[in-house]
Amino acid sequence: MKIFVTGGAGYIGGTVAGLFAEMGHTAVVFDNLSHSRRESLPAGIEFIEGELADRPALESIFENARKQGQPFDAVLHFAALIEAGESMVRPEIFFRNNTASTLSLLEAMLAAGPKRLVFSSTAAVYGEPESVPIQEDARLAPTNPYGESKLLVEQMLAWFNRIHGLRYAALRYFNVAGAHEGSAGITRGEAHEPESHLIPLVLDVALGRRAAIRIYGDDYPTPDGTCIRDYIHVTDLADAHLLALDALNARPGNDAQSEKAAKPENQAPLIYNLGNGQGFSVRDVIESARRVTGHPIPAEIHPRRPGDMAVLVASSEKAIRELGWKPRYTSLDDIVRTAWIWHQKHYSA
Repeated sequence: MKIFVTGGAGYIGGTVAGLFAEMGHTAVVFDNLSHSRRESLPAGIEFIEGELADRPALESIFENARKQGQPFDAVLHFAALIEAGESMVRPEIFFRNNTASTLSLLEAMLAAGPKRLVFSSTAAVYGEPESVPIQEDARLAPTNPYGESKLLVEQMLAWFNRIHGLRYAALRYFNVAGAHEGSAGITRGEAHEPESHLIPLVLDVALGRRAAIRIYGDDYPTPDGTCIRDYIHVTDLADAHLLALDALNARPGNDAQSEKAAKPENQAPLIYNLGNGQGFSVRDVIESARRVTGHPIPAEIHPRRPGDMAVLVASSEKAIRELGWKPRYTSLDDIVRTAWIWHQKHYSA
């Protein structure tokens, strides 16, 4: 297959693009490098620098590939701003970048591109869950503009599917972590600019790059008072993208005039939670990092951040049942271990 990967120079997109390339597929990465670096791309992957909002540029890329007899089979859409806290301060840039720019991509796909898309959604579409673990049919009520910007895209996709026959899968990630272990060893770890995710921040403390890890709130209604999250290894997440694309390839488009296309199972959207199914508190993560690294890792208590939810834990049974997905990294220590190996290499280079 030939895949167009938006945001493919980033942590998750780059891991998925690299895995596709390892399997013999062709991945073309499209990224504006606002939160990533070109040199971090896996070797041999074509790179195009550009803005997702530039619809004419996207149409030209898709059209040129088709004229050359090598059209794209699908789009994997990772490009987005992801910091929930920042979205509570500057919501406008999240709606423009995550929602409006995705509309430009969808219009370009309709005009000249492939009709299959795997969308990087988020657990933030649920907001404060009414029950845990969260099922895909749970109430959708985001508590921050980041989650709302992603939910708006899911709503657009549902209409594009219904009206234009666009085949899509929306994968609602929980907390992605760890580093990919491929044939060349540990590659492609987590490093954002600036960094705000818990595991790399904790490992920064272990390396002496930060004095202490900040715990934002210790008075949540959880066993130890800190937020609980579901951590999924980035390789397991990449595997799920391959399986979701396979599932899309096996289904007819909704615009196909056939008895097979009209069946209800071929009309239902492919929406899946992707998580570990286990909840770990902030203190659990810190203790895991202490075990893995052998460092004390001091912690400081700070006030809660706006938009943070107490508990987010996934039920991934639907993905396991329908896609045949099976996470390989179910231990928090194993996830932190791969991140620690990469972290040491990355920051000592």
